[in-house]
Amino acid sequence: MLRHYITVTLRNLLKHKLISAINLFGLTMGLTCCLLILAYILHETSYDRSPPTASRIYRVTRDFYDPNGATTLQLSAVAPVIGPLLKSDFPQIEKMAIILSGGSIVARYEDKILTQDSLAFADGNFLDLFGVRVLSGDARTALQEPRTIMLEQRTARKYFGTADPLNKELKLDGNLLCKVTGVYQGLPENSHLHPAMLISYTTLNDPSLYGEEAMRTSWSSNSFHTYLQLPATYDAAQLEAQFPAFLDRHMPQPKRAADFVPPSKMTSLQLQRLTDVHLTSHRADELEANGDITRVYIFSIIALFVLLIACINYMNLSTARAALRAKEVGVRKVIGARRSEIILQFLGESVLITALATALAVGCALLALPWLSRLAGTTLSPELLLRGPVLAGLLVLPLVVGVLSGLYPALYMSSFQPQHILKGFLKNSGGLTFRRALVVVQFVVSIGLLVGTAIVLLQVRYLQQTPLGYNREQLLTMTYPPTLTPQYEAFRQALQQQASVLNAGRSSRIPTGRLLDASDAAAVVGDSLRPTAASIKFVSIDDQFLPTYGIRLAAGRNFSPAFPTDTTGFILNASAVRMVGWDSPAAAVGQAFRYGGVMGRVVGVVEDFHFESLHQPIVPLVMFLSTVTSRSSYNLLTVKIAGANVPAALAHLESTWKQFLPEQPFAYTFLDESYNRLYEAEQRQSTLFALFAGIAIFIACLGLFGLSAFAITQRVKEIGIRKVLGASTSTIVVLLSSDFLRLVGVAALLALPLSWYLMHRWLQNFAYRIEMPWWVFPLAGLAAVLIALVTIVSQTVSVARANPVRSLRTE
Repeated sequence: MLRHYITVTLRNLLKHKLISAINLFGLTMGLTCCLLILAYILHETSYDRSPPTASRIYRVTRDFYDPNGATTLQLSAVAPVIGPLLKSDFPQIEKMAIILSGGSIVARYEDKILTQDSLAFADGNFLDLFGVRVLSGDARTALQEPRTIMLEQRTARKYFGTADPLNKELKLDGNLLCKVTGVYQGLPENSHLHPAMLISYTTLNDPSLYGEEAMRTSWSSNSFHTYLQLPATYDAAQLEAQFPAFLDRHMPQPKRAADFVPPSKMTSLQLQRLTDVHLTSHRADELEANGDITRVYIFSIIALFVLLIACINYMNLSTARAALRAKEVGVRKVIGARRSEIILQFLGESVLITALATALAVGCALLALPWLSRLAGTTLSPELLLRGPVLAGLLVLPLVVGVLSGLYPALYMSSFQPQHILKGFLKNSGGLTFRRALVVVQFVVSIGLLVGTAIVLLQVRYLQQTPLGYNREQLLTMTYPPTLTPQYEAFRQALQQQASVLNAGRSSRIPTGRLLDASDAAAVVGDSLRPTAASIKFVSIDDQFLPTYGIRLAAGRNFSPAFPTDTTGFILNASAVRMVGWDSPAAAVGQAFRYGGVMGRVVGVVEDFHFESLHQPIVPLVMFLSTVTSRSSYNLLTVKIAGANVPAALAHLESTWKQFLPEQPFAYTFLDESYNRLYEAEQRQSTLFALFAGIAIFIACLGLFGLSAFAITQRVKEIGIRKVLGASTSTIVVLLSSDFLRLVGVAALLALPLSWYLMHRWLQNFAYRIEMPWWVFPLAGLAAVLIALVTIVSQTVSVARANPVRSLRTE
C-alpha cells in the first residue's frame, strides 16, 4: 500500500509540474528561512553556557539614584570592596570571582611592541568559575603572585611564536613587568567577555595602579565585574533581598543637605544570571556589545510567519488543483476506497513533498549560513543545525509541517461525492472563505513587514543624519599615553606644522562613548550654595577640545592658558544650566559652582550636543581641565585633519607620533566609524527586515497565485460565455482581479494599524526618534496591491484572451 501511495504521488508530481514546483519551491524557501533564523536564535541563546555551573552563576550589578529616587546610572560592575564583603557576610556564596577590564595596553617582549586589546585583571577563581581550560602552567597558582600574567593561546603565539612562553617577561605600558605563568584556551565565541591577557588580581595592590588601601575600602571606582556562584537549590532572590541592609551596614554614610540618607536609598545591588547577560543586559559599561532578546523574539515570530505563509501556499495550491484530481477521487471511491484511505494518500503526498523540501532547505541553509553571518555580524556555525536535537526535529518536521499544510486539502478533496464527480457536476467552491482568509493573513504579515522595513530604514537614516552639535567628520581618535604629558605642547606644535593637521585636543572621554563619571555638585542659586537636584556627568578636557570638535559656546568663553584660575573653572552644557535652575546660559557664567570637592566658577556654557548615542537623552554635563586636583586624567587624543589630503595628514601624524613616542604603536580610529558602530544593530536589523519582507511578499504572491488559479479554473466557462456575449479582455481581467485585490485591501486595513502600534513600541527604544510619516502606511499598502496585481494579471490575461469555443465545448 505504501509503495502504491508513493508511486501515485510521484506520478501526480510529474504530471502537474508547475504546481508541484511552486509547492516545492515555496516550502523550501519557507523552511530555509526558518532554519537560518533558528541558527541565529540558537547562537544568541547559547551565550555563557559553557561554564560547568553556568545556571548557578550570577553577576553583581549596581544602580545609582538621585535624591528624588530616579535612576541615574546602571552599571554591570561594582566597587572593589563589594565582592570580598559579600563573600564574608553571606556564607551561602560558594565561589566568587572578580575581573577588572584594563582595556588596551602596549605590551613589549624584546623588540616586539604591540597594542593589546582585552587586558583584564583577574583572581584565580575566575579560571575555575568560568571553566577556562589551562593549556600550560598551574591553574591553582598561576594568578596568585603579583605581576604574573596568563596569555590566551593566540596572544601567546603573537609574542612568542612557537617558543614556550612560561617564565618569560612582558613589559606592559612601559613600566609594568609581568612574568608569564600560564597559557589558556580562549573563552568560546558565545561568551560575553574574551580576555586576551589575565594579570593577577593582587597586582592591583601596587600603589601605581590602585593600591591596597583603595582595593580594601573604596566604594567608588565601579569597574570591577563580580561573579558569584550560589548553591543549586538556593533562591537568588533571598540573597538579593538582604542587599539593602548590607549596604547600610558597610557603606560610609554620606551627607546630603542637612539629612543623613541611608546608602540603600542612593544605590542598590542586584544579581543577574550569567546566562541572561548577553540578551537582557544593556547597562552602561558592558564588557562587550550584547545582543537583544527583543530581536530574538522578532525574528522568531518572522520565522513562524514565513513558515505559516508557506503552509498556506500549499493549502491553496493543493486545493486549486482539486478539480484536476476530482475524477481520480471519484474512481477510487467507486472501486471501494474509504475516505480515510484517500485522506491518508493526500497526507502522504504532503509529507513526501515536505520531506523533499526539508532536505533541500537544509542544504540551502548550510550554504547560506556564511552569508547570514556577515549580515548578522556574528559567527553562525553549521554545527548549530547539526546538533542532535535539531536533527531530531528535522526528522519530525516533514510529518508535522506535512500534516498541518496537507490536512485541509486532504479533508476537502476526500469529501467529493463520486456521483457528482463522474457526472461532471462537481461543486468545487467549498471552503472558499477559509482560503481567502488565509490569503488575507499572508498579506497582513507581508504589509506589516514592509511597514517595519520602511520605519527601521528611516530611523537608521535619521540616526546617521541628525545634527549632533559637533562635527564628527575628519576626526581621528587614539589612546593618549600619560608619558606624553611632559612634552605634549611640543608634540601638538609639531603636529600642526603640517597644514593638513588642523587641531588636536585631549579628554577623558570622547563623543560616541558613554558618560559614566559623576560626582557631587552644588551651585549658587539665589543667595545660597545648594546641592543639585540631579546627577551631573563630567568629562575632563583641555583648552583645544571644544574647537577640535566644533562645539559651540552659548555663553562665556572656552578654557585658556591666559587665565590661571581656569584650573578650578567649569564649562557646563545647557542641560546642566537648566537643571541647576539658572535663568539662562549667560546668567550661569561667573556663578560659583562646586564639583567633586573643588570650588570654582562657571567660565562658559556650551550648547547641548549628543555626547552619547541617540538611544540616550542629552544629560547635564560639566567639563573641566585635568589637573592634580581633578578626579579624571586625559585618556584620549582627538586630531582634526583636513579632508583634502588625508594620506599626507596620516603620514605626518604617524611620523610625529614615532618621534615623540618611539615605543608606543601608532593606532587610530576615525570618529565617524565609531559613530556608525553605535547603530550597527539597527542597520543589520533593517537589512534583515528588508530581506524577510521580500521573501514574505514573494511567498504570499505564490499563495495568491494558488487562489487565483483555483478561482480561474472554476470560472473558465463563465469567462467563455462573457466573451461570446462581447466582453473585452480588459473587462474580464478587471472582473477576475477585483476579488483578489479586495482581499489585499482588507489585509492592508488590518495590517496598517497593527504595524503602526508595533513600530511605535520599537521606536520607544530611542531617546531621539522620527515621527512615523503618514505616507509610509498607504505606500506599503499600495506596494502590496501592485505586487498582487502583477501576480493576478499574469494569469488572468492569458485566460481572458483564450478562445471561448474551447472552454464551452464540454457544455
